[in-house]
Amino acid sequence: MHMTLKHFLKLLLSIAILSALNVSAADKKIYSEIEFLDTFGGKTQKVFMDKLGKPFKKEMSVKPSGASSFMARTGAGKEDKSKHVKIEMWYYKNLVTYDGKRTYKETEVTFVNSRAGNIAFFNNR
Repeated sequence: MHMTLKHFLKLLLSIAILSALNVSAADKKIYSEIEFLDTFGGKTQKVFMDKLGKPFKKEMSVKPSGASSFMARTGAGKEDKSKHVKIEMWYYKNLVTYDGKRTYKETEVTFVNSRAGNIAFFNNR
């Protein structure tokens, strides 16, 4: 079989790409529920980025339209001098196992002022 240099380089490049994908997949740690909560509960966004990498999706919490006027009508918030709270949700896929063999499809981490305040695991999204 005669292989040209062009075909050889394509084959070599394909092998290199597949090897890189296998290494990154092997490096991905899968956590149990308790292990994940113990490792990441209350941690900063930087810790999540360092250990888990970039989430597949991020969302910012927004105040519903009309919420301020509703709060004013109920009398709440007139003397509210609390500082602004930033809430952000990050989503990771196939990261946490349950019952020893199955993996949750999605993990949602809710950050309050850049610290993990709530962690939830889902299969129905």
